[in-house]
Amino acid sequence: MMSATTPTPADLLARLLAEPPPRVALVTGDSGAGKTTWCRSLVEAAWQRGLRVAGLLSPPVFEQGVKTGIDLLDLTTGERRRLAARRPVPDPDAAVRKWLFDDAVVDWANAVLRRVEACDVLLLDELGPLELLHNTGFVAALDLLESDRYRAGVVVVRPTLLAEAARRWPVAATVEITRG
Repeated sequence: MMSATTPTPADLLARLLAEPPPRVALVTGDSGAGKTTWCRSLVEAAWQRGLRVAGLLSPPVFEQGVKTGIDLLDLTTGERRRLAARRPVPDPDAAVRKWLFDDAVVDWANAVLRRVEACDVLLLDELGPLELLHNTGFVAALDLLESDRYRAGVVVVRPTLLAEAARRWPVAATVEITRG
């Protein structure tokens, strides 16, 4: 759910596209707040306007009401792959303690991002500690965000990484998704 001050996806698109490109918005919120659902609505709003959308959406995978995995959806082709599975026991030494990532899918995602051509909306759901702190994971996303291949960029980051993301993209707008 969105807080009363959270713009609708359509409103954010209109605002970003009205400014000179590229414009970036950082979408943040606690785990389970609805960031991916909000981003899915943004993609649908962009498609309804006839906009070209590229990037990655990370829908959760639930089994019996428990989040057990994370998929990755290529917004250009619709191809979907399993990105991560929940670790049976969290690893305190891993950059992402709760999740075990499939390196082949990370490589696939980087290839997807390197192939992005000019688009109206670039969505990256999400950039986390791997990318922002360790320069691993979806590293092609960081290069893509520095390019001129999109008009409006939307990047999902967790609240603990918002300061780092704002340092990288200091003119980015921030959209907070809250449970409601």
